Amino acid sequence: MAKGFKPIAGSRGYWPKKRARRIYATFKSVPQVAGQASPLYFAGYKAGMTQVSYVDNRKESVTHGQEVVKPVTVIDSPPLVVGGIKLYRKTVYGFEDGGIIWAERLTKDLERKTAVPEKTNTKERLEKVEKELEKFADLRLLVHTKPRESGIGKKKPELFELSLSGEFRQKWDYAKQKLGGEIQASEVFKEGEWVDVRAVTKGKGYQGPVKRFGVKVRTRKAKGKMRHVGSLGPRHPAKVLPGKLAMPGQLGFQTRTEFNKRILKISSGNINPEGGFVNYGLVPGDFILLNGSVPGPRKRLIMIRKGLRQPGIKDQIEVKSVYLESQQG
Repeated sequence: MAKGFKPIAGSRGYWPKKRARRIYATFKSVPQVAGQASPLYFAGYKAGMTQVSYVDNRKESVTHGQEVVKPVTVIDSPPLVVGGIKLYRKTVYGFEDGGIIWAERLTKDLERKTAVPEKTNTKERLEKVEKELEKFADLRLLVHTKPRESGIGKKKPELFELSLSGEFRQKWDYAKQKLGGEIQASEVFKEGEWVDVRAVTKGKGYQGPVKRFGVKVRTRKAKGKMRHVGSLGPRHPAKVLPGKLAMPGQLGFQTRTEFNKRILKISSGNINPEGGFVNYGLVPGDFILLNGSVPGPRKRLIMIRKGLRQPGIKDQIEVKSVYLESQQG
């Protein structure tokens, strides 16, 4: 009989597989969007999953005109607070920090996350930068979440930079307008839009090569261990090449990006199943329904960006109903 064949399992695209530096991720690349200045991504807490039904309007689909049921992820998305403006100068070595203009009034919870100056001098800083605006090349909004207005049940917010689209002058005018204010999810995205999600996956700790890479379990007559790699290489050269062999180590709690998730609904109101979401609770305000699953466990902060590789599908989706039966078992 022919020898059985099993393809290599487990991704070796990321090496070494180390734990993420921070429990929430940020986007390194953003799409180039023409037009007025607007935020390019948003953030919300993963509450759980449910099901929705809608009419399939894609002409090439085998279920065209029929009502279909799809799994969706519920993202609890309270507004982001614009706490400051971070400026950048352009040098031969890249962008250089040009200072932060803090808002006049900052929330007390922000002190739990970072050191906040006692006197912000917002008006003086804005006037000074306005006169020297040609010295700066880019800016980003310094925003933080409002976990008190979510169902996550904590006080300490997450703080990160938010990139804007448009020319620098347009960004500056938008930043001045939003400084000290809030940004809603509906200001960034629209229903039916394709987005990318980025988050830190579930942590599974130290695991062996069978679970980590899908290595075949050895037979009962194998010498030594069964859930183990057979050989690490020849005697000469007497070394193990890193990244070439399936070895035990960290599994999960790694930053991953998933492309082309579609926004089915952006709204506020009753999206909670009977008894609330398991291990999360109730979603009290705004929420986003994303088609399919997203990386990370419940309560993990999910970063949502305008899609970099958007497909050509532009059919309109109208959610007919949302499954709100109890998930408590």
